[in-house]
Amino acid sequence: MKFISAEFMLATLNPSSKCFDEHGGIQMASIRKRGTNSYLLTVELGYDAQGKRVIKDNPMNGVKKPKEKATREIEVYDEHEVQQLTNALEKEPLRFKVLVMLALITGMRRGELVGLEWKHVDLNEGIIHIKQSIPIAADGVPVIKTSKTKNSVRQISLPASMVDLLKKYRVHYLQEKMKLLDRWDEGNEEKREFVFSNPDGKPIYFSRPTKWWIAFLEKNNLRKIRFHDLRHTSATLLINQGVHAKIISVRLGHADISTTMNVYRHALWSADKIAAEKFDHLLKNSN
Repeated sequence: MKFISAEFMLATLNPSSKCFDEHGGIQMASIRKRGTNSYLLTVELGYDAQGKRVIKDNPMNGVKKPKEKATREIEVYDEHEVQQLTNALEKEPLRFKVLVMLALITGMRRGELVGLEWKHVDLNEGIIHIKQSIPIAADGVPVIKTSKTKNSVRQISLPASMVDLLKKYRVHYLQEKMKLLDRWDEGNEEKREFVFSNPDGKPIYFSRPTKWWIAFLEKNNLRKIRFHDLRHTSATLLINQGVHAKIISVRLGHADISTTMNVYRHALWSADKIAAEKFDHLLKNSN
C-alpha cells in the first residue's frame, strides 16, 4: 500500500483552506513533518471551518470511515469444566497433556508454545522464559521469530505441579530423542531442542495444536472452545481468584494493562461485584 504524499493531499484542498492558519488552526505546513495521520487530525480539528465559512466544502465529506474490526465473544471454561479437562488429559499422550496444561497455566500463545525450547525452561527455578515464537511456517519451513515487543519477552512462574509434569516429560523427551537420534541429527542441523518437536527434532507445525485439540474435544465430549481460548481461560481463572490485572497482563505479554482490562472487562466486572459483596459482608459482621 502506497502512502499519499502531503503535497497531493494539500492540492485536493480548496485554496481557502489556507486560511486555517489565520483562524487558530494547526499550520498546514506542519503536515510534511507530522505525516498523513497528522493531516487527518488537522482536517478533523478544522471541521468547524466550514461552518465559519472559512472554506466552501468540507474536504473530508467523500472519505469513507474504515470498517471497525468485529470483536469476538470470548469463550472460556469455568472451574468445573477445567476439572473435566484435566481428568480427560490423564488418558492422553504425555506430550499433548503438557502442551494443553502449559497453555492453560501460562496463557502462552500458540506460536510461543510451538517455538519454546528446553533452554528457555528453568526447571530448578520453575520459570519459563518467553523469547521467541513460530507464528506460521513459510513454504513448510518453520520461521523462528523473536518476540516483537518488549512485553512479549517475559518470564512466567510455574506452579510446582507443572514443574513436576515438565520434569517427567523431559525424561520422556530425552528417551525418545535417543531412539531416533539418526533422524534427529539429519533433520535438526542447528541442534535445537524444541519442547514440542517432531521425530526429526524440528518443531511441530503451527496448526498441529489446533488439530489435536479439536479431536480431543470430540473424543471426550467436552464443550468446544478454540485452543487459543485456553489463554483466555487462564486469565479469567486468575481474575476470579483475585489476582491483580497487572500481574495477569505481564503473564500474558500484553502491551499494557489497558489491553487486559479491555479484553477481560466482563470477568473483571464480575470480580468487582464479588469484591463489593465482601465489603457488605464485612460491614454487617462489624455491626
